[in-house]
Amino acid sequence: MSSSVSRRALLALLASTAALPSLATEAPNTLLNVSYDVARELYKQINPAFVAAWKAKTGQTVTINQSHGGSSKQIGAVIGGLEADVVTMNQATDIQQLADKGYTPADWAKRFPNGAAPYSSTMLFLVRKGNPKGIKDWADLARPGVQVIIPNPKVTGNGRYGYLAAWGSVIATGGSEAQARERVSKIFANVPVLDGGGRGATTTFTQRGIGDVLVTFEGEVELIENEFGKGQFEQVTPSISIETEAPVALVDKVTAKRGSAALAKAYLDFQWSPEAQEIIAKNNFRPRDPAVFKKHEQRFAKLKLFTVEQTLGGWAQVSKTHFADGGTYDQIMAGIKR
Repeated sequence: MSSSVSRRALLALLASTAALPSLATEAPNTLLNVSYDVARELYKQINPAFVAAWKAKTGQTVTINQSHGGSSKQIGAVIGGLEADVVTMNQATDIQQLADKGYTPADWAKRFPNGAAPYSSTMLFLVRKGNPKGIKDWADLARPGVQVIIPNPKVTGNGRYGYLAAWGSVIATGGSEAQARERVSKIFANVPVLDGGGRGATTTFTQRGIGDVLVTFEGEVELIENEFGKGQFEQVTPSISIETEAPVALVDKVTAKRGSAALAKAYLDFQWSPEAQEIIAKNNFRPRDPAVFKKHEQRFAKLKLFTVEQTLGGWAQVSKTHFADGGTYDQIMAGIKR
């Protein structure tokens, strides 16, 4: 009898000890989303919606923390040790850097629908009231005497998309590479200051009063009007522009360490939900859900769109040709006389 009791006690002790690691590694209730500059207001609305939905589904209260900045700087910070559970960027090349360094798998874009981009946007112009310089299309940004505000393409997706929109506006309408280079060179010769992020460029244009035209995401235009008052600025829709897809990814290297993979995936999955797609549309980003897009289509500019893949040879080629050290962008900037 005594031996039997001792054996039962030992088994109970082993069972309770075996349970300790699972308690120690209980899934965390926080996530860090490292994102790009212009998505601040969007995630201020998506995050509480997800928190409420997750609470209703699981009973768990979670906190989503945010970090925003120029997209390339943000990716550099993650590679440098910032423990992002997820990244929500505005172009594929930034996330590809994480894949190249083993932070997320090579097939990251296949883990979610739409190439892992829950929404897209495009690049439009914002001019001052009355459009005193008569700006209508990309060619006008290359005219002498027009000051163009666009962030630095080397460190921010906003700037890269602006650069590529200008380049592609020539190629997509039958122009040559030489003509595209000429247009982009003239536009960047008209740039008085290269900010390190889209929000910095917005501040330069709206608060510092510098520039005749701001090249920015479609979703930023109404935000600026709401923040600084209707009537101070006007949207100008060019005849053609680039479709800017905003991909997301799990940072597996971090989620494995923190035990946050399930929560992080649920958070990204939520961005394709009808509720999140509504929030996306109301922030003037183009939702992927066809029904939600149709409901809000009056919000979006009507213009011809092209993509990096269709018109410019894909992100790998664009990155190597235009934005690598010594590439076309660096050559253009070196040739500009200030």
